[in-house]
Amino acid sequence: MRILFFNYEFPPLGGGAGNASYYLLREYAKNPEVTIDFVTASVDEEIHYAVFGDNVTIHRLPIGKNQANIHYQTKKELLKYAWESYKYGRELAKKNHYDLSHSFFSVPCGFVSLLLKWEFKIPYIVSLRGSDVPGYSERFTFLYQFITPIIKKIWSQAHFVVANSQGLKELALKTLPKKEIRVIFNGIDVREFFPDHSKLNPNQFHIVCVSRVTPRKGIRFLVQAFKILEGRYEHVRMLIVGDGNEKKSLEELVQALGLEDKIVFLGGVAHERVVEYYQKANVFVLPSLNEGMSNTVLEALACGLPVVATDTGGTKELIKDGVNGLIVRMKDSNDLVEKIEKLVLNPELEKNMALESRKLAEKISWDIIADEYYKLYRETSNVGKINRG
Repeated sequence: MRILFFNYEFPPLGGGAGNASYYLLREYAKNPEVTIDFVTASVDEEIHYAVFGDNVTIHRLPIGKNQANIHYQTKKELLKYAWESYKYGRELAKKNHYDLSHSFFSVPCGFVSLLLKWEFKIPYIVSLRGSDVPGYSERFTFLYQFITPIIKKIWSQAHFVVANSQGLKELALKTLPKKEIRVIFNGIDVREFFPDHSKLNPNQFHIVCVSRVTPRKGIRFLVQAFKILEGRYEHVRMLIVGDGNEKKSLEELVQALGLEDKIVFLGGVAHERVVEYYQKANVFVLPSLNEGMSNTVLEALACGLPVVATDTGGTKELIKDGVNGLIVRMKDSNDLVEKIEKLVLNPELEKNMALESRKLAEKISWDIIADEYYKLYRETSNVGKINRG
């Protein structure tokens, strides 16, 4: 089975969707029954190639990426990716017989799959990631007015539309109520992410937030909450792991609040090193304004951390309030203080939640997720064979 896969995000570019693609490709590199051409964006002005095993080829196309911020894609860059990946995909489709294409994000990637279906009769699957669903992101409120008809067309022509959480599925159904939408979670590698209590500092309570540092993640409210917490508890500390376009203003806020000795911005950290920062923490906090299925929440669960997070996207499917974490209200620093304080004051609660988090993570693995997609691939491939006669 030959698959043409599109996602403009792939490490080090982007965030959760790129990481999800990485783990899926790593699993498919073990499967001799599939051959995949993965078309993504380059970090510079050159085309680059890489391989996973003998059957997965990664094609990186230049889109004029701004090296100063590799985690944020401008509208211009997304349009450039759409055009370049379509041209490149056409050339690949002329040379290779593809059974299907798979696109992460409705736009721009799903649009590319739609065009290739019209021209080459290649059926496709679209994986919804969050911002590609109308109503998900305030950043795209104006844009949604113009692209929603295109998104509806992309979804209606797709053989499968897949959301990464029940919450995202419900949001998508508001746009196209009659479309069948499957749910396949993001997975987690529990061998790569695991607890290591030897790295904890018994004299400090560490909060960790691993995230893109953008306004959508709500980190500003966490910094404000921390100001109250550190006034009550001298031993609290916080690590913010990640980069983004709000990092500078948050660093200025931390300095203005006199917290530079207690809040550390680590910036972008190599993926293989992120685990050590989870392992040093007592709690993971993500006060996001919207999420699909957060990879960092999954990583935190696998590392045996209680999770304090807002009730958005897939959070309610991963966090059982009072069992393995605590749910907080959006944009509410005082609620963050109250929930984090429960863990500061109750080490036994922290320990019990940590155990529950790890138990949940062990029920999710990327090989299971890859197998769920593989079943969809086989069904979609059969449709393609029928369409081609």
